[in-house]
Amino acid sequence: MTDIIRFPDELGTRVQAQREALGLSKTELAQRAGKVREVVYRIERGEDVTLSSLMAVLAALGLVIRLERAGLPTMQEVAARFSLDEDEDEDAPDAT
Repeated sequence: MTDIIRFPDELGTRVQAQREALGLSKTELAQRAGKVREVVYRIERGEDVTLSSLMAVLAALGLVIRLERAGLPTMQEVAARFSLDEDEDEDAPDAT
């Protein structure tokens, strides 16, 4: 799994997907990571946790963080993030 993650909620989604792919409950993952279950809940919701907690959970999932220079997001990434759809403009009420 190699994903570009720009927002905490995207990280949470990826962590949840990996946990489910491994067939782990949140409690089981927390135990493997040596953390309380609340840490897993917070990560999966894209909320703040300590860096050491995040690293422990990622390690328990067999994942690592790789840093690379970020470029600007593509138009597809922006559209996906903000649910931009040309059809939505057609449905919007006309302000004239």
